[in-house]
Amino acid sequence: MQDLKVIYEDNHIMIVEKIPNIPSQADKTGDIDLLTLAKKYLKEKYNKPGNVYLGLVHRLDRPVGGIMVFAKTSKAAARLSNQVRERILKKKYLAVVEGKIEKQTGILEDYLYKDERHNISKVVKKEKKNAKLAKLDYEVIKYNEVKDLSLVKVNLHTGRHHQIRVQLSHFGHSIFGDQKYGTRGKGKQIALWAYELTIEHPISKEKMTFQDLPEPIGTWCILNKIDKNNCI
Repeated sequence: MQDLKVIYEDNHIMIVEKIPNIPSQADKTGDIDLLTLAKKYLKEKYNKPGNVYLGLVHRLDRPVGGIMVFAKTSKAAARLSNQVRERILKKKYLAVVEGKIEKQTGILEDYLYKDERHNISKVVKKEKKNAKLAKLDYEVIKYNEVKDLSLVKVNLHTGRHHQIRVQLSHFGHSIFGDQKYGTRGKGKQIALWAYELTIEHPISKEKMTFQDLPEPIGTWCILNKIDKNNCI
C-alpha cells in the first residue's frame, strides 16, 4: 500500500497530506485515490473488520498536493461540511507563478463561468448567465530573477472551480506547470499546494490550524533560503 502521511488524528478527524496527481476520491479513471488509501490505513492500524467509515469533507484538484481533513464519524462529517458552506473551514495555498508581480499584496476579483463540457472555468463579464463571483488575496513571498518566477501565498475568499488557476492566469501570472491555464512548464507538475488548513474541531469547537509544506525540490526549490537556480 502506498504510504500515507498523517499529520494529525483523533477520534473524530484525520488530517493527511494529498500527494499530487492522486484523486481526492474515486473517479472514472479507477486510479487509487486518497479516500481509499486513508480507509485502508485506518483498517490496518486499528484492525477493523468490514467497511471503515471516513467522510470526505472537501477536495483538492487531482494535480494539486497539500493538506486535507477527513471526518471519522458522521457527526464530524456533517459539522465539517457545514464549516465548508459557512466559510469557517479555511485553506491557504502556495503557488509558483510566472513573472514578477509588481504589487507585493493584492486582491483579485473576477466573475467565473464553469464550462462543464470541457471541465474548465473562464473569466467572464458579471452579466453572463451562471457567472459567479470569485475573490482571493495574495502576498508575494519571493521572486527568482533567474527563473522569472514568483512564490506567492494565496488566501481564498470563495471556492470556485479551478479558481486560483484561472484567476492567476487571467492576472497575467499563471501557475508554473499548469497544463490547462498556464504557458510555461509544460509536462511539469503544477506548482500549487494547499499548505494551511484551519478548522473548528467538530466536537471540542477548538480552532485548529495545521500546516504542511511541499518538499523543496524541483519547482519548489524556491522555498529554500538559498535559491538553487538549477532545480526546476
